[in-house]
Amino acid sequence: MRIGIKVEVSATDRIQLEAIVADRNAPQKHVWRARIVLLTANGRGTAEIMRQADVSKTAVWRWQERFMTDGVAGLLRDKTRPSRIPPLEADVAARVVSATQTDPPGETTHWTAAAMAERQGISVSSVQRIWRRHGLQPHRMRLFKLSNDPQFATKLRDIVGLYMDPPAHAVVLSIDEKSQIQALDRTQPGLPMKKGRCGTMTHDYIRHGTTTLFAALNVLDGKVIGRCMQQHRHQEFIRFPNTVEAAVPAGKLVHAIADNYATHKHPNPTSTVWPVSSRKRRGRLRVPRLRRELWCKSRPGFKQIAYRLT
Repeated sequence: MRIGIKVEVSATDRIQLEAIVADRNAPQKHVWRARIVLLTANGRGTAEIMRQADVSKTAVWRWQERFMTDGVAGLLRDKTRPSRIPPLEADVAARVVSATQTDPPGETTHWTAAAMAERQGISVSSVQRIWRRHGLQPHRMRLFKLSNDPQFATKLRDIVGLYMDPPAHAVVLSIDEKSQIQALDRTQPGLPMKKGRCGTMTHDYIRHGTTTLFAALNVLDGKVIGRCMQQHRHQEFIRFPNTVEAAVPAGKLVHAIADNYATHKHPNPTSTVWPVSSRKRRGRLRVPRLRRELWCKSRPGFKQIAYRLT
């Protein structure tokens, strides 16, 4: 034992240390630390403690001093150590943030983490941490469109009023269309999904024409009136309201909400599409039903799509 090192173990501390040594579930680093202190309290020398605890001389000295200063609790926790890699300075983060808000070099459209890391001489993970801390996402772009209609607020209030408080003895319909729906068929049949293998589909396809889906959503009960047509002109759009009128019970006043498009113009607010609620229903149809579906010549095209909306 080194000169000047005197370890005194109280009865309470000895009980705790012996319990740690006897505990099979205790971490081994706690076990040999407790054993070092117990052997020291029993008057054993440093060489014997090294042999019985199977540790180095510096480890024996370190945990003897730790017990003298912090007691048993000091043996059960490790002191915090500085990071192997020093943290980035504040000016480095400032340079990354400033460069992110400028145009990247070359023909690229936005900064990537790899490009920024190469430019600033830091790691990719450091760039990602700086971007995350400052809320920067250069790979994302948020789209917007402001209406230039001077009567936007008045028209919008009327539309929202129809949605929220429809008139009595009336039907409020949200009308929209999905044009250029392609009837695609794959050149070869694919294999179904099975355990350990996903479904297969050829990358090339055969087109069997296109169709246009017109749909009217009843905002009160959620029912949809739909019809597919081969062309997308104002003549087809005029025929669709006639179909809707025939499906509405007699004596009901129809309020139709539609956006402005090349085939039809309305007094709705310009440069806005969100008041048309049928767009959400159309998106639900496109993703789960149309994206992976196959349409061959013998299949009756998209005539059944309008009925699957409901």
